[in-house]
Parts: sequence; structure tokens; C-alpha cells
Amino acid sequence: MPALKKIALTVTSAALLSGFVLSPASAADKDKSDDKQPKPPSMMSTLGGEQLGKAGTQVNLGPGAPVLPKELTGRSWIVADAENGDVLAAHNSHWRLPPASTMKMLFADTVLPALQPTTLTHKVTESELAGVGEGSSLVGIKEDHTYTVHDLWLGVFLRSGNDAVHVLSEMYGGVPKTVAAMQKHAEELQALDTRVVSPDGYDAPRQVSSAYDLTLIARSGLQKKDFREYAATASADFPGEEKKGKKRDSFEIQNTNRLITGDIGVDPYQGIAGVKNGYTTHAGNTFTGVAERNGKVLLVTVMNPSAEESHAVYKEAAHLLDWGFAASGKVTPVGELVPPKSVDTGTATGGKGAAPAAGADQGSGGQAEATHASAASDGSSGVGIALAIIGGLLVFLAGGVFLVNRRWPLTGLARRTPPTADPAEPVDPAASAAPSAPSAPSDKS
Repeated sequence: MPALKKIALTVTSAALLSGFVLSPASAADKDKSDDKQPKPPSMMSTLGGEQLGKAGTQVNLGPGAPVLPKELTGRSWIVADAENGDVLAAHNSHWRLPPASTMKMLFADTVLPALQPTTLTHKVTESELAGVGEGSSLVGIKEDHTYTVHDLWLGVFLRSGNDAVHVLSEMYGGVPKTVAAMQKHAEELQALDTRVVSPDGYDAPRQVSSAYDLTLIARSGLQKKDFREYAATASADFPGEEKKGKKRDSFEIQNTNRLITGDIGVDPYQGIAGVKNGYTTHAGNTFTGVAERNGKVLLVTVMNPSAEESHAVYKEAAHLLDWGFAASGKVTPVGELVPPKSVDTGTATGGKGAAPAAGADQGSGGQAEATHASAASDGSSGVGIALAIIGGLLVFLAGGVFLVNRRWPLTGLARRTPPTADPAEPVDPAASAAPSAPSAPSDKS
């Protein structure tokens, strides 16, 4: 064999061998990198159904059902029917993860009945603001200034203000008492993945919830008229600084839920009606939303999607809602949202059980006298229907009461245009600043 040919064969063989050797090594490096990503537990709660305890995506597609959206990056998510409690699809829905400001849904559902919106004023003390975490999202409450309970709830729901949460917690009896009450209420709702450490969702050791639990909590909160009104409020006037001898000014605050308000790269979602978004460096972005379309009301929760895409939590929630509305009636549920213990006559895995009498709207008050932006759709905005009461009047769909579990009432679906956004944890770098609000520490919940 000529020497030149021998050399060519030697070089070719070496190249092939290096390929065989190096290719597996680079694949191993990739697997090693993937191993650094958090993985869901192999065993999770089966509350609501056996499939919900399995890792990965759970869906039972029937004839004509659309496939799930591609490129969903949330570590955990769930899509459920708010009326009958059917879980249409889920992904690691019982994975216990940091909830960020979505924890404020549990705070409001627990405390609202005791601290009803009122025009009575409360003077804020220095000690009431002392426990607010560094870098928290704030509505701009100042010590030695007076605010109504209504003002404070606007601060919680619209600006995800940890300062408002702490003042209300002190009015409720203190942060420890509030945390204990929230934990007890979570257990009553069968939100058993949830552990409460801070009332505002601010990062704290061992504070966790799950997509399943946050959806249960939102569903409970939406039984309350005030909760629905605040969650769907797009914008409102908030009291500013008190100056001696001058009339107190106010400034506008906007809801931080970008599926209501919209943002660069995020369109307002048709039919959105709240509920709550959040962000912390530890939790990433979290979001629970409720939307109505053609008489169907769905709940969706997304936890910690990829940080590589701006506003991924809203985009993935919108895609899942679109899928849910298209798939409704064409999939076999993978589980159910269980009712609270006090109305559950089923087994430990849930059961729809008995529920309060139809029409018994839980909680009262309903004094969300905020300045609602775009209260009715102009026919071209495509913003849809919000879960709220306009002018303090209940509006019933189909001339009657909207039932959860076909017994649990979710009343007051009213047509209006929603715009909102929410910060309640360390400020999301992608989040834009609230217009017309005074400068304040960012959003950490």
C-alpha cells in the first residue's frame, strides 16, 4: 500500500475514533447539566386523583381534543374547570414550590371576612411596617398616615404591596396570628401542600405551596364578593402624602396582572378576571388566573417557567387557557379540585360532597369603590369578561347563580374590560414600573 494512502487511512481512522470518544463525553456533559435542574419528587400527593400524584404531564385526550401547547416550561401547572372542579390537565401539580405573591390569595381569603372594606381610617405606626422584607413590592404606605381598610386591600390586590399586607396583619392581631390562621384555613381547604411562613409570600425557609393548592385557594377566594371585585380591578386612586393645611393628593395604581393590563409582548387576555401573580428570585414567576369564555370558567396556575423568555408565566398561562377552552368536553379529567373539609363527604382523595346552599355568597362587604379603568369593552379591545361587581351590584349569568361543583357559588360575573399587573416579591427584572406611582422598593412577595 502506498505510504500516502496509509497516512490518509490513519488520519481518517483517528478522526472517526475521536468522534466516537468525544460524542458520548459531550452527551454526558449535557446530562450532567440537566441533572442540576430541580426534579419533582417521585412520590407526590394524590389528593384529587391518582394521576395528579404522578410526575410529568398528565392529560387524557379524547376524540377531537387539541394537543397541549408546545414548549411549556413551567415546573408545575394545572388547568381546571372552576364550575365542576374537573382538572383537565396538569404537570407536577402537587410539586411543593415557593409560591411568591400568589400566597396573598390565601392571605386575602383568610383575613377579608374579618377586615371588611370600610371607610373608617387607620393610622399606620412604625412597628406595623417594621417586618416588611427588604426589596419588597410596596404600594407606598407611610407611617403616621391614615388609610381606610378599603385602601389597604387595594394595595394588596393591585400593587401586591407587602406594606399593606403587614398593616392588615397587625390589625388582624399580628403576623404570627395571621400566619397561623392562614395555615389553618389552608388545611380546611385541603391545600395540604401549603406551608405558610410569611403572610405576603416573601421568600422564607420552608414556605411552599403547589399549583394544585393555589388553584384551590383561588377557587375559594372567588366565592367572596370583595375578593372578586378587588382581583378584577384594573386601576384605582390611592391616598398620597398628607401635608398640613393642604388637601391630600392621590395617585393612580394599576393591577400588576399583565393578562389584565397587558404589557410589551403580552396582550390582555379575553375574559380574564384576575387572580394573582408573583415573583421572587427563589420562586421565579408564579401566576394563578381565572377566565370566562362562552359561559365556561377556567382556572390556571403556572409556577416557575423558564426565565429565558420575557413574561413567560403570562404567555404560558394564556396558552393553557386557550387549550382548556378548546379541550373542554373533549378530554377525560385527570383529577378534581376537592372541596373544603367542612363540605367534603367524600374519601381522603376528595369527593365533591355537599356544599353551601346555592347563592350563599361567602363573605360580604363588596365596597371596592375603586376607579375601574375600562369598565366595559369597546367591542374592539378583545379584553372580555371580568369577574367583578360593577357599581356594587351582582350580575348573574344565565339569570341565576354560577355554581362551583354545581353547588358552590361563584357569583357576580360581570362584563368589563380588565387591565392589571402585580408585583409582590423581589422585583422581576422584566417587569415595568407602575405608572403614576411614587418611587418605592420593588416587588418581592
